[in-house]
Amino acid sequence: MEAKVTWIKKLSFTGTGENGFTVPLDAEPSVGGENNGFEPMELIAIGLAGCTAMDTISILKKKRQDVTAFEVQVHAERAVEFPKVFTNITIEYIVEGHNVDPAALERSIELSATKYCPAQAMLLKACNIEHKYSIKDAK
Repeated sequence: MEAKVTWIKKLSFTGTGENGFTVPLDAEPSVGGENNGFEPMELIAIGLAGCTAMDTISILKKKRQDVTAFEVQVHAERAVEFPKVFTNITIEYIVEGHNVDPAALERSIELSATKYCPAQAMLLKACNIEHKYSIKDAK
């Protein structure tokens, strides 16, 4: 995998992945940025959410679960002192559907966490990761 960032001005960069997609990066004004893009740690949290979301929804679909809406939220606590790493992460899975089986969801989350999601595997070496979920019946 290849990735790069190209400086624009101050603390503003454009990130480019090997697939050619770009993403704006910046920092908050208190540290010299202009809030014109994602902070790098936000992208790590989004990457984690996306990684486990793709695994989990794929597994749920294979288990023939009738999911109509799905969201994954990452709640990350950070150290106060530099380098301000993540110290604890809670991944929250919010599922809406028809008769979604809690056991199927739990197993899907477990498989993502223990087998498929490289983002979780890497971050688990640095901090604690907890999982929680909610299921809402679709109307």
